[in-house]
Amino acid sequence: MLTFLKGDSVPDPTALASVVVDRIAPDVVVLHVSGELDTTSSSELTTPLDKYVVEANRAVVVDLGGVKFLGSAGLEALVLGQQRASQAEVDFVVVASTRAALRPIEATGLDSVFTILGSVDEAVERYSS
Repeated sequence: MLTFLKGDSVPDPTALASVVVDRIAPDVVVLHVSGELDTTSSSELTTPLDKYVVEANRAVVVDLGGVKFLGSAGLEALVLGQQRASQAEVDFVVVASTRAALRPIEATGLDSVFTILGSVDEAVERYSS
């Protein structure tokens, strides 16, 4: 696993959110998000989305399992990632099973926009072929 924060630097223990990048196949990336995604921290997700949602990848999986708070800026980052993935013809999958992640997605109707899986294992199974 590779820790990815702004500029590929050492993780900042004071950061509200962080993303760990894991390549589960040569062309499939999982972004494990933890912490709070709000207006001050959503760039922690948008930066790696910009980097990994590219035509060279078949899929990008955003794992929200470690998210404690998902605000409107975090939702916007996910929507922009989905739009970018659609344009690049890259599968965009959100792993959300906790209340902190699912509730805002469902409350905004984004559960009908995103492909949502219950676990990273489901994503690994989906893209292991």
